[in-house]
Amino acid sequence: MEVNRGQGGIQQLLAAEQEAQHIVNAARNAKMARLKQAKEEAEKEIAEYRAQVEKEFQRKLAESSGDSGANVKRLEQETEAKIHHLKKEAAKISDDVVKMLLKHVTTVKN
Repeated sequence: MEVNRGQGGIQQLLAAEQEAQHIVNAARNAKMARLKQAKEEAEKEIAEYRAQVEKEFQRKLAESSGDSGANVKRLEQETEAKIHHLKKEAAKISDDVVKMLLKHVTTVKN
């Protein structure tokens, strides 16, 4: 009887060890599955964030390149206005300047 009890105890221990091994394997597999799922979710979030940042970058790039055309046009208009103003002012005083130059050139001093 004592031998049967020892054999039964060993069998129980082996069964418990196998059950524990199954539980550990199941937990390990569940952990690996969760890690894989978490990795996939993180990669998806990263891809979405990257797409959002790229979209924002492209929008700002389009905005700034559009602005540069407007800036060039504005600068050209300002330059033309300044040139026109200078020509107008020069035309106003050019007769006086020519007279003054002729006076100084033709006047002889001893």
